[in-house]
Amino acid sequence: MDTTPFFDAILLGLLEGLTEFIPVSSTGHLIMLGELLGFKGQAEDVFKVVIQLGAILAILLVYFSKLWGVLTGLFRGEKEAVRFTIAILLAFLPAAVIGVFAHSYIKSVLFNPTVVSVALIVGGIIILVAEKAVKTPRYFEVERFPARLSLSIGFIQCLAMIPGVSRSGATIIGSLLMGVERKTAAEFSFFLAIPTMLGAAVYDLYKNREVLAVDSVGMIAVGFVCAFLAALLVVRWLVNFVGKHGFAPFAWYRIAIGSIMLSYLLFFAA
Repeated sequence: MDTTPFFDAILLGLLEGLTEFIPVSSTGHLIMLGELLGFKGQAEDVFKVVIQLGAILAILLVYFSKLWGVLTGLFRGEKEAVRFTIAILLAFLPAAVIGVFAHSYIKSVLFNPTVVSVALIVGGIIILVAEKAVKTPRYFEVERFPARLSLSIGFIQCLAMIPGVSRSGATIIGSLLMGVERKTAAEFSFFLAIPTMLGAAVYDLYKNREVLAVDSVGMIAVGFVCAFLAALLVVRWLVNFVGKHGFAPFAWYRIAIGSIMLSYLLFFAA
């Protein structure tokens, strides 16, 4: 039995979990590592999207009390729970609509390591500039987000449909520039990931159901578990790290890894 695909699944799953919630683009990293491993193809692209659900499970576990409180609060008609849910749904709406219409173009044209490398470098520069332009916080709770703010963050999240941009990076930096406090911006990005990534995974599975084989399901399961375990560590650590150090370390990392990969593609992979 060839164990190489399952070894690749472990590596990719761990990479997904480690990078999903930090502003370095998990999808971009999966594409770059997939290029180096030769892990490419339609079924492999589905794998890279679906294992993100492992990272989502980590969010559900870490924030279980908060999310359970929102769910039960909705049934009791509590205003705070309703406001929280509306904020998430409004922010999710742009990606849900644009994603359906742009899905095929994005997967066929933009899912390549060159786009990722350039997006990582440009995104890193933008983060460095944005860090210096962050406004004095005005919003400290998701429940207090105006509808316009939630919707604006949702449109900013759509930039992350370009692999290498980073969904968490786009939403967090966008939130900061619109006056959201750092910890709240990070947590809102976590919560927004739940419907966004769940929707993307389900849609991708449906669109590509004919390419999934039994061994694909096994590999997805392995990647899912690895992504869950790695993300569990990152989610608990990220908020405190950002509070102390900001996002500049991630920006410099993006520029460095994007430059290395672009150099490899230009001079060694041709």
